[in-house]
Amino acid sequence: MLAIIVARSKNNVIGKDGCIPWRIKGEQKQFKELTTNNVVIMGRKTYEDIGHPLPNRLNIVISSTVNYEGENLITVKSLQEALEYTDGKDVYVAGGFGVFKEAIPYVDKMYITEVDMEVENGTTFFPEFNEDEFDKEEGEILGDEIKFQRVIYSRKRGEETRSKSI
Repeated sequence: MLAIIVARSKNNVIGKDGCIPWRIKGEQKQFKELTTNNVVIMGRKTYEDIGHPLPNRLNIVISSTVNYEGENLITVKSLQEALEYTDGKDVYVAGGFGVFKEAIPYVDKMYITEVDMEVENGTTFFPEFNEDEFDKEEGEILGDEIKFQRVIYSRKRGEETRSKSI
């Protein structure tokens, strides 16, 4: 399975000045649960924002300028090359904008946490996509001071998937 996992604000912001623009207790729990023991693909800037390989999963960084290597960490030049290293595991694309945009036509699912806030002066946004290509499943609303809702978009049968080449 190829999936996107992301949190975005009401105005579609996913980053501001190289950082996630919110800290919400419990919001990142789903990310850890889904990606542990699987594969996470991210762009160079997303990896540098995190600052280290995520434990207990294969971290694949897409970069044409820097080469990261280490335990559970490799660098590739493209999304297609990254998918060659997934070894049948579930694959989660974790950002940023360019990697999301390239992956959207091929994903089976998108795990999108909708954060109930507007972010002023956001610098990174989640790409637009055709919601008609997906079935939408809304989860419960969580959070104390800042509310969020987990939404799963599952590609409708017969729509384009990663079985087509990227």
